[in-house]
Amino acid sequence: MTWTQVYDPTGHWWLSTLIASLPVIVLLGALALLRIKAHWAALIGLASSLIIAISVFEMPAGMGARTTLYGACYGLFPIGWIILNVIFLYDMNCVAGRFKVLQESLMGLTQDSRLQLLVIAFSFGAFFEGAAGFGTPVAVTAAILIGLGFKPLQASGLSLIANTAPVAFGALGTPLIALQGVTGLDLFQLSAMAGRILPFFSMLVPFWLLWAFAGFRGMMEIWPAVLAAGAFFAIPQYLLSNYHGPWLVDVVSAVCSMIAVVALLFLWHPKKIWGFEGHEADRTARASHGYSSAEVAKAWIPWAILSVVVFLWGLPVIKALLDSISIFKIPVAGLHNLILRVPPVVAKPTAESAVFNLNWLSASGTGILVAAVISGFVMGFGPMAMLRQYAKTLYRVRFSLITIAAMMAIGFMTRYSGLDATMGLAFARTGVFYPFFGTLLGWLGVALTGSDTASNVLFGSLQKISATQVGLSPTLMAAANSCGGVMGKMIDAQSIVVASTATEWYGHEGDILRYVFFHSIALACLVGVFVFLQAYVFPFTTLVVH
Repeated sequence: MTWTQVYDPTGHWWLSTLIASLPVIVLLGALALLRIKAHWAALIGLASSLIIAISVFEMPAGMGARTTLYGACYGLFPIGWIILNVIFLYDMNCVAGRFKVLQESLMGLTQDSRLQLLVIAFSFGAFFEGAAGFGTPVAVTAAILIGLGFKPLQASGLSLIANTAPVAFGALGTPLIALQGVTGLDLFQLSAMAGRILPFFSMLVPFWLLWAFAGFRGMMEIWPAVLAAGAFFAIPQYLLSNYHGPWLVDVVSAVCSMIAVVALLFLWHPKKIWGFEGHEADRTARASHGYSSAEVAKAWIPWAILSVVVFLWGLPVIKALLDSISIFKIPVAGLHNLILRVPPVVAKPTAESAVFNLNWLSASGTGILVAAVISGFVMGFGPMAMLRQYAKTLYRVRFSLITIAAMMAIGFMTRYSGLDATMGLAFARTGVFYPFFGTLLGWLGVALTGSDTASNVLFGSLQKISATQVGLSPTLMAAANSCGGVMGKMIDAQSIVVASTATEWYGHEGDILRYVFFHSIALACLVGVFVFLQAYVFPFTTLVVH
């Protein structure tokens, strides 16, 4: 028996929108204002979404229960699977003493904490976003930053701010590929349009990141390095997205950015070297870490293995091969194709699929586990030692896994009950200002679901329909959904939990949210303004792909 979503159950769109937003308000309020622990806040938010979906939006209770289970399973796999295995690799590095060598070897490149942040959080993080996505870059970079001496709040918040500009092309272009699937628009045009929005912010984000950490003066003291990191990311990002496609944009751009900054640091260093409490005159540009080249190479080998394996794991040809021998597609009984999305959210009534993809072999988390096992043997761990360490890691991240499962259940409830569409339709009422508010709709989608891919699936069709009604380019607004969404990545609950887990700062998720919230909404608004200019104002209109 099918159920048709209802988008205005009260008969007053503003009241229906307010009610639909209550689960988000409850979740964020519990985290940021009441300072409730993340797993309890997530469970409270999930309970509120269930109550509202069933009692106000008339979703059948059985479908609500199945949606909750479906979302929780997705939270554990593939998202939780990534986090567990990244932290496992990190823990083995710490136990083997190699992480300390890695940390101190970076001092040989630069002792300036600002430059370390730039290379690790922005450039290195972008590589992992391009290769794997789904929480991997935040988990890796936050763990490295905390090992370098950054405070937990800084390591968490700054990793989240840095993981923005690359997100639309993350996981080898997955968000835009998904966007093409739900809109029917040309993938190359979507890639080109995103590549005419994001490079401006790829230039801005490194400056913003350093401003958030060191203030304006501290940022300007290292502006050559910041400019190099941004420019050598933005230019390849534009060229590849416009002339090749979305697949390798982040990977190539990140490598170019890292090479540019490292090369610059062999020729230049700031006059004042910044420690973690400010300028320290007795610090040299580079430290003599006392390790041989062989010891430094051994320290970096696990992360090199991780980079190579994750990149190979994400290549379409390898992913397709692994899927062909391992994937299980499990339709959720009582939910799959039984919920109908209807106009004006979609052009015609469309059944919502609910299929759990158990791609246990091709999943990014499995690639990370393979890299961790290979690295474990390289570091001298035996099979039993690795199993014992894995059990310790699983116990350590247990609350984080519960939180992620509950958070994703909220996101799935929002989608399948139609709460997301109710909020989206409110944005679509903004008329001439739709380019701005449509961009913020993408931001909201990522904040709710934790995924730019999921936001594109949720709102891509709505963006296309609304753009046509308002007289805008559907390609512009579809791409704007993805590009606005990248700024919501730093405040989604999933990413915040990943950051708190990687830095072992459990119970402080509300502090992280407060730290990054202003940066998230401010950058999202700037993207909205830029899209508005592209829609109406010359010469920005010349950038639009129709």
